[in-house]
Amino acid sequence: MSKLLDNVVGELSRLPGIGNRTALRLAMHILQSPKYEADALAESISRFRNDVKYCSRCNNISDSDLCPICCDERRDRSVVCVVEQVKDVISIENTGQYNGVYHVLGGVISPMQGIAPSDLKINLLIENVRQGGIEEIILALDTTIEGETTAYFIKKKLEEFPQVKISVIARGIGFGDQLDYADQMTITHALQNRRPMK
Repeated sequence: MSKLLDNVVGELSRLPGIGNRTALRLAMHILQSPKYEADALAESISRFRNDVKYCSRCNNISDSDLCPICCDERRDRSVVCVVEQVKDVISIENTGQYNGVYHVLGGVISPMQGIAPSDLKINLLIENVRQGGIEEIILALDTTIEGETTAYFIKKKLEEFPQVKISVIARGIGFGDQLDYADQMTITHALQNRRPMK
């Protein structure tokens, strides 16, 4: 097989969720596409990786110093949703149910992976709260040990601001899930986060 093809398949298969077979299909698609399409793909990836900026206020990705969400005057700046990654912002935005602003940590505390609190944008969050105007922090982190540890760490750091309400997103049984397949922690969260039936 071609060394060039091997190299492309090898690089594509390093992407999350892309195995060798999918990487081979993508490589063959690129090969069979017009050259200008392959060039446009390569250029857009290169420009994205080299030119993307991080918002100085919330750490979301942006084309300038402030992201479009932070620049939007219609957003409620008194409510900040703290998430792990940019992809979480996209997931929440896709619901159309949230009108506050965000804070992207850039990961979670994970001693096993060598990620300490100082490696995350927690200090930026604290500085934003210190400037005033924030009434609620919503912690929307994964329900993993690392996510829970990070949420607890942030909660402790925010204790110096008693006027700020700290909440977490509701957790529990997902729509369409069966109770007998849920683990004990999920059932516990579902019971603790119960609400009146409408």
